[in-house]
Amino acid sequence: MVGLDKRYHAAGAAFLGVLLLLLAPGIAMARQVHILAIGDSLMAGYGLMESDSPTGQLETLLKAKGHDVVIENAGVSGDTTRMGLDRIDWLLSGEKPDMAILELGANDALRGVPPEETRKNLTAMIEKLKAKGIPTLLAGMKAPRNMGKGYVAKFDPIYPELAKKYDLVFYPFFMEDVIDNPHLLQYDGRHPTYQGVKVIVDKMLPVVEPMVAELEKTPPPAGAD
Repeated sequence: MVGLDKRYHAAGAAFLGVLLLLLAPGIAMARQVHILAIGDSLMAGYGLMESDSPTGQLETLLKAKGHDVVIENAGVSGDTTRMGLDRIDWLLSGEKPDMAILELGANDALRGVPPEETRKNLTAMIEKLKAKGIPTLLAGMKAPRNMGKGYVAKFDPIYPELAKKYDLVFYPFFMEDVIDNPHLLQYDGRHPTYQGVKVIVDKMLPVVEPMVAELEKTPPPAGAD
């Protein structure tokens, strides 16, 4: 019986040690992080299954690295920054996301929308996200070079300048290393294939993951489970 008592005491001490560790000040339990991904067809995953879209692949990759995340795909094919602005209040009317990824502007450039209009729309969306206290990753876009040097010179700086002005986490170009590689693009030459999305997600992960890790340390919003 002495040996049995010792085992009981050892088990009890181990349990108490774990309990004290969990309750110790400064020890934060990781929590689920809700990410709202606002974008156009590039974010929506045009021509791909949902699981193969940028949001699907990014969520899978983050979970594989031990993060409890849910990424809401709020990408809509064809959306311009004006259309994104028109629906952002509705997107933010429900449960508040822990962070947002903002990817819009490619369709503005393709349609020749004045860069000043693109800047104004993005600014309004960013300010709405900031007003809600939602940390935001801004994904940059670049104008097609056939739009002319004047248009490119006005469009491309919009994203780094807004990221600096509003102190946003910034990923310079959403289609980096993909847009100029036909092997990573679908038949239309504009939308990434599964492998193209994989390149995008792999390159964005070092920017997204630190944001998720930081949010995991913070208490969940009031009223959350």
